[in-house]
Amino acid sequence: MLWKTKEDVLKIVKERNVSFIQFWFTDVLGILKSFAITPSELEEGLEEGMGFDGSSIEGFARIEESDMIAMPDPSSFQFLPWRPQDRPVARMVCDILRPDGTHYEGDSRYVLKRMTGKLAERGYKAYMGPELEFFCFESQDGPKLIDKGGYFDNRPLDQGSDLRREIIFALQDMGIRVEYSHHEVAPSQHEIDLRFDEALAMADKTMTYRITVKETALRKGYYATFMPKPIFGQNGNGMHVHQSLFKGDTNAFYDSQDEHHLSHKAKSYIAGIMRHARAIAAVTNQWVNSYKRLVPGYEAPVYISWARRNRSAMIRVPMYKPGKEQATRIEFRSPDPACNPYLAFAVMLAAGLEGIEGNYPLPEPVEEDIYEMDEVARERAGIESLPGNLFEAIQEVENSELVRETLGDHIFNKFIANKKIEWDRYRTHVSQYEIEKYLPIL
Repeated sequence: MLWKTKEDVLKIVKERNVSFIQFWFTDVLGILKSFAITPSELEEGLEEGMGFDGSSIEGFARIEESDMIAMPDPSSFQFLPWRPQDRPVARMVCDILRPDGTHYEGDSRYVLKRMTGKLAERGYKAYMGPELEFFCFESQDGPKLIDKGGYFDNRPLDQGSDLRREIIFALQDMGIRVEYSHHEVAPSQHEIDLRFDEALAMADKTMTYRITVKETALRKGYYATFMPKPIFGQNGNGMHVHQSLFKGDTNAFYDSQDEHHLSHKAKSYIAGIMRHARAIAAVTNQWVNSYKRLVPGYEAPVYISWARRNRSAMIRVPMYKPGKEQATRIEFRSPDPACNPYLAFAVMLAAGLEGIEGNYPLPEPVEEDIYEMDEVARERAGIESLPGNLFEAIQEVENSELVRETLGDHIFNKFIANKKIEWDRYRTHVSQYEIEKYLPIL
């Protein structure tokens, strides 16, 4: 059942004897935050929101301006499948407001709302379909495998099939439609793909997906992680994002007369993402560890290019249903699932929209394996690389007016400041590798 209004929520909370209602929101780094209220406070919370101290939330207010309001979206009301069903717990996703009722510029969800509003002014509705990969380990103390399965393996090699089934049931209980699930390439690695949805709804679902995966794994005695590269020498976790723009019921990316069935708008959209790929990488791949996934040889796209069949390209045009209008879309393959989905979706859409409005030309597709090309061949083909580490990504994003405008000054500055601190700590950290390699000989 889907609940839409405040009245719906009040009614079901009373009927089902709900014990607590969690108010969910997301900080600048994409970490889910929440607090719980009792049903006695719900009516006031739905009308006026609930106040909280935002001074300790990453990227939120300073101590002297810390009062925030969490305003719940009634249409996001869902029961949490991992809580006791005799006294159920529910949740609602919140927008963050200032005490005067205005939107708080540090709210990630508001960033994506602004972007989808900008698209709506031009007649577009954006749809996203992310494929989130994750690892399942014995505990959070280290990457100890639970199986040695590989891509599409079944039992007994795949010891995570029962876990994936339970995750899917939990997602379905929360109104989230699942398309596929399977074992991924690396041992103990899994993927569950969500049915595409409008961009803001999908960002909410992505946050819900991540916590559902983790909670379900914990209930079965495992630890699930979306860390981009937890195991040396194995594929990392990616988040391939399928995306398209519609005008009403018409797919703006589709052209039946084009050899690739791609409209001029779709081609310019791809060109926009390619032009800004280095700048938006700090948002779509925001951690030091993200750039240990983005290396040649592990199926992660390193080179800024597009193709139809070539999975070494950064952007791919899926050919599963060639010529079908509703299925025509692009697949952006470099993001990882540890990003903030609200910010990541927003900068993708901003780059693509600028490509459309600037009528950016799209270079020819690269269908050969880019990993097999030498540096001279890539240079001759005009193929650039994504940033090689977080520091390089920070340098790129600092000079991006597109990212600054999309995120707004507050989040832009807070995000970069945080990433600089992260890089500095990583840069000065003495790793176990260095101790083992250098201490005995130097």
